Amino acid sequence: MTAISKALREQVRQRAERRCEYCHKPEGFSNFSHSIDHIIALLHDGSDEATNLAWACFQCNSAKSGNIASYDNGVLTPLFNPRTQAWNDHFQLEGALIVAKTPIGRVTIKILQMNHPDQLETRERLIRAGKWK
Repeated sequence: MTAISKALREQVRQRAERRCEYCHKPEGFSNFSHSIDHIIALLHDGSDEATNLAWACFQCNSAKSGNIASYDNGVLTPLFNPRTQAWNDHFQLEGALIVAKTPIGRVTIKILQMNHPDQLETRERLIRAGKWK
């Protein structure tokens, strides 16, 4: 594993429009910074290439850890991949709640704890303030 350059880190950040690519939380509204996430973890033979990197909030990144899949109704299902899949195909926002449209959405919401009460509270405040996209 090599260190991810500042230039690549900034490229990933800008590509994500400074929002978590999983829950869409914008930067600057958490006690912790957003950071690089390996979509396919290095321990699962993922790479440091831009095509395997996502910009993630601390909460999503911490909850995801090295996970790449989970079970949905007994079927092993991959987590959402922001490089190859569209967010709106798998999720929708209902108020502040992120709701799954697909099995991929369900396992991602579950593993990343996207509707944890702390995440919901932050999302509700940002929506009210007009800072949620």
